Amino acid sequence: MDVFSRTFLPAAAEAGVPIPTLSRHMPIFRRCVDSDDATVLVTRCVSTDRPMSGEFLMVLTRRRLVITQETRILHRLRLHLNANLRHLSDVTWSPDLRESTVDVAATAVDGVRERFRLRVSEPDRVWHFDALLKQVFRERRGGLVLS
Repeated sequence: MDVFSRTFLPAAAEAGVPIPTLSRHMPIFRRCVDSDDATVLVTRCVSTDRPMSGEFLMVLTRRRLVITQETRILHRLRLHLNANLRHLSDVTWSPDLRESTVDVAATAVDGVRERFRLRVSEPDRVWHFDALLKQVFRERRGGLVLS
């Protein structure tokens, strides 16, 4: 079993993403993520810019951010964002304990600002997400944390 598979399944289970959802999205993730890239975070999220656009599934690895979208009515899947972390700029996130959410924003290489709200099942998990984001982006920015 490759590194991606070995780390993806536990991260998805930790996030509580159902297996049928993972199975539908997995072919897209497989095309985007190298087999030797470790998964850091798997979570459902919504676009704060387009709240009625359906549900998104975010996978953050040590090298990539991949976000897929499932439309509300027909449940069609599409790749929304596939970016190497080096190509993201102005990455910010803000944890909100009251609402058990983490708002994440980043500017993609094409200049589009992407904003997502990560729903966290328990308020204590907000700090876990915050720590994971700090860990990944601290490595990318050489010690500079953008939060």
